[in-house]
Amino acid sequence: MAILGCGNVGAALVGILQTRADALAVQAGARWEIAGIAVHDMDAARPPHVPIELLTTDAAALVADETVDVVVELIGGLEPAGSLVRAALDSGRPVVTANKALLASHEGVALRTLADARGVDLLYEAAVAGAIPLVRALRQSLTGERIHRVMGIVNGTTNFILTKMGEQGADYASVLAEAQALGLAERDPTADVEGFDAAAKAAILAGVAFGYNVSDDAVIREGITGITSADVDFARRAGYVIKLLAVVERSGEDGLSVRVHPALVPNAHPLASVRDAFNAVFIEGEAAGELMLYGQGAGGLPTASAVVGDLIDATRNLLAGTTAPAPEREPAHLVPEADLMAGFYISLDVADRPGVLGSVTTAFGANGVSIRSVEQEGGSGEARLVFVTHLAREGDVRATLDVLEGLDVVERIGGVMRIVGVA
Repeated sequence: MAILGCGNVGAALVGILQTRADALAVQAGARWEIAGIAVHDMDAARPPHVPIELLTTDAAALVADETVDVVVELIGGLEPAGSLVRAALDSGRPVVTANKALLASHEGVALRTLADARGVDLLYEAAVAGAIPLVRALRQSLTGERIHRVMGIVNGTTNFILTKMGEQGADYASVLAEAQALGLAERDPTADVEGFDAAAKAAILAGVAFGYNVSDDAVIREGITGITSADVDFARRAGYVIKLLAVVERSGEDGLSVRVHPALVPNAHPLASVRDAFNAVFIEGEAAGELMLYGQGAGGLPTASAVVGDLIDATRNLLAGTTAPAPEREPAHLVPEADLMAGFYISLDVADRPGVLGSVTTAFGANGVSIRSVEQEGGSGEARLVFVTHLAREGDVRATLDVLEGLDVVERIGGVMRIVGVA
């Protein structure tokens, strides 16, 4: 076995392989031996259980070693990870990876195609939701199920931030600083808070659950940086919590919607109770009904645990001369964002004078957006209007916002979020 990368996950994997060697040999049907561990910096600090004599900076030579049967890629990013995975697959050896960025890219689509052509495994349970056995559940347990929707909280950083904002009434900036101090958010949190991390995972889920090839640049994406304490307060009073959701769902007979965005989730929905840095994915199937998988979505040990599960599958399949089941993949017919349907929460800062509400509601009606409820507060020349709409076409909502932005009575368009469960 070759291990590429020895960060938090790689080091945790080495520890598991050492402490559970006998039990894992029974489960896998063969005893693993680490041929080498590729690292970028030989002098970097590592846990004492990582064997120094196995470290190498020549990842390409390690992958090319003919004694290596399985390659584990934990480097992350597109390169050199992509070239190394391609070399391993092209030589007929299975690869286990936790690299969501690679898998969700156009190169990731090509690598899955290559794995199919070479008849070898490319397994990536750890790339989507850490220790949660989501990919295996969709690929194996639910392989005969017609999935209608997969909707989940797949980024622990944003869930921690939104949980603290909802429960403490704190603003976004202060909670982000707390998350950074705790090591739950990077110094540059863009990948998490702008939804890039979740978008990569949504793209991967489109392939696993629905059999479509989708790259992350095709995912509709919104982050959480614009969410305010006022938005969170309204959600709480109205019986909702705000979550950043990754949603992949069928639309009609052959359409697919893949998106990441914050949404108001009803308190009664199972996803509403998922707190702090935990992840959960809610699956809706035609025969199975509603299912939810919950657990730790990141961290060295949880992610390494998922890698070990894939290693066992890859080894068993290698010994049996077979591969893990995989759906037939084809390009997805992605539904345009303008044609998606949802209920919406919309807040506006407006002038506090007679006739304002009438002007604003006229804009909604002119674009075919039906208002379910409206709340008004304010005084001394300024007011805040909060609208909740019935189910509406997103293009019509965006057209409404364009009109509102041009009204002199509208000072600012505030929060705009979808609402889960509006029929």
